Amino acid sequence: MDLKTIFNKALPYDSYRKQVDALLAEGKTTGNIQSEEYLEYTKLNVQRMNRLDKTFEIDEKTKIQLDQLDHKYKWLLVGDAWCGDCAQIVPIINKMSKEDGIHIDFRIISRDEIPGLIETLNENESRSIPKLVMMDADNYEILHTWGSRPMAAHEILLHYKANQNTMTKEDFEKELHLWYARDKGMNIMREVTALI
Repeated sequence: MDLKTIFNKALPYDSYRKQVDALLAEGKTTGNIQSEEYLEYTKLNVQRMNRLDKTFEIDEKTKIQLDQLDHKYKWLLVGDAWCGDCAQIVPIINKMSKEDGIHIDFRIISRDEIPGLIETLNENESRSIPKLVMMDADNYEILHTWGSRPMAAHEILLHYKANQNTMTKEDFEKELHLWYARDKGMNIMREVTALI
């Protein structure tokens, strides 16, 4: 797996957002699955990302941790515009990388763009996204990975999977996105900065 080539194919956040908007204008989304359902998810997720781009602020503790970085990183996030977790996470990761300004180069690539990439990165060979890969900027060695969602959000997913006979997918999604709204990115920032 040539991570340098993959990283160079990936898009900076602003270019990713432009790509998503251009695809939506054509009635499409990122990735190989093109359906009305995924298109509707993407439209909703663009609203979520717009909101986070405007309102999300890095907290002081995270600012201090990012300001103390003394190593350069390449952060590659594997994700797609139709994914609700990506919409809640990608803008926060982007703002964390921008807060530092010099030590973190952040890019995004669609799960389907590099066949087998996500399965290789996920320990259980699942296709779960987003997956953040933190690499050494000099040699592209993987230092840490994170994802596909904060632990508390993962617990909500596990609860849903254990109770699918009494809980609908819509109920799960409502509970999950309500959790993201209440958490305000705190768990994402804490879990990611704990790795660096």
